[in-house]
Amino acid sequence: MNKIPFGPTYEEMLHPDTIDKSVRAHALVAKEADELDPINLFNITWKNENNEVNKIVLPKALTGVDANIVVLLGKYFPSGSHKVGPAYSTLIEGCIDGNIIPGKHTILGPSTGNFGIGVSYICNLMKYDAIVIMPDNMSKERYERIRKYGAKLDLTPGTESDVILTLQRTYELKKNPSYRPLAQFELLPNYRFHRHVTGGSAIEAVKGIGNGRIACFTSAPGSAGTLAAGDAIKAYFPEAKVAALEPYECSTLMNGGRGQHRIEGIGDKMCTLIHNVLNTDFIVLIKDDDSVRGLKIIHDGVDILVENGVERMIALAMRDLFGVSTICNIIGAIKMAKYLHLGADENVVTIATDGFDRYDSVMDNLQHRYLELEPFVLKRWFIDIFRKNGTEDIADYRSEAQKAKLFAQKEKDWLPFGYAKEYLDSMKKMGFWDAEYNKIHHYDDLIKKLR
Repeated sequence: MNKIPFGPTYEEMLHPDTIDKSVRAHALVAKEADELDPINLFNITWKNENNEVNKIVLPKALTGVDANIVVLLGKYFPSGSHKVGPAYSTLIEGCIDGNIIPGKHTILGPSTGNFGIGVSYICNLMKYDAIVIMPDNMSKERYERIRKYGAKLDLTPGTESDVILTLQRTYELKKNPSYRPLAQFELLPNYRFHRHVTGGSAIEAVKGIGNGRIACFTSAPGSAGTLAAGDAIKAYFPEAKVAALEPYECSTLMNGGRGQHRIEGIGDKMCTLIHNVLNTDFIVLIKDDDSVRGLKIIHDGVDILVENGVERMIALAMRDLFGVSTICNIIGAIKMAKYLHLGADENVVTIATDGFDRYDSVMDNLQHRYLELEPFVLKRWFIDIFRKNGTEDIADYRSEAQKAKLFAQKEKDWLPFGYAKEYLDSMKKMGFWDAEYNKIHHYDDLIKKLR
């Protein structure tokens, strides 16, 4: 039987300076020298070698708003995306609980990309076979990265908006007793990781910026794991608002809508099981092509950014920091800063799930769709995307009636997968989420003991 290489606790992922110094030093060397060394498990953190949160405060010449927009950078995680955190957390909890046994079980990873890459990577480090189930029309870079880390692909028809088919396929496959799913849409280690690690990192990220508080947190839900950071933020800054961002073309949470869209990693035609809708204050719709075209501007429009007041050094530094879903998050942050009338001392925090490295094919597709992408086109897009996006398509979801709509959507989505209504009803009280979050102490104690 293979040995499980136990990695960090939740607390160590939030505070890597608490990791044994020799282990931390070894991990930092391996991050550059050998990404497949299992010691890289101890690099699962938002922080750099100086224990500072990897982030950028966007230039106001880009955002056009007074508020500070702070973006946490996920590309510096092992495998290039913060999704590796939930993948590890879900796998390690399964190991501790005895539900996942090395040498016996094959791991299933339902995904539209980054979580699947994270599952493939973590399973490589922890010596599990893995199968990633995902739609067959995602960017080719995602498939290449998953295969690079050694997982097999099981492709279902469709795109980002057809993730329900990956769930159905996962439920079919897991009837085989040798398969164990890391079901990001429904397993609560995903929630625990983001509430503790991402939320705690967001709180640290605004220290010394503006008033040092968070007025709003914006994130597009794919699994809705990242939105759990909002629970930590609201506990620390009670005035903070949390905005969930959806594709305009697939506005499921806002109006039960369905549709195809181009923002890989978000808007999956459901209210995920782990989405704590109690703390979702606003829902914001973002046009999918604004996100794709916005990435084109950031990556290839350095001169246009400079013409509009962005320092060239900063414009160059941003080129590879973001992916399509990050631009969606940034647009959402801009819209919420305008909607909430935030001033120069106030902060909006959002997330860059990954970097540019998995979007070359998306940019190629953009070129084919528009044919002409001369500088004058990018100049027009800059104004349309980063200046003219206003307070339209924002809905306030703080009322009991609006919460009831989201709970009804969750029932519609999850009763067919065998979840009891009583269990879903228990999610209507914050006590459920607090109890689930507090399990991190149990798992941290056992990780330390078993390793």
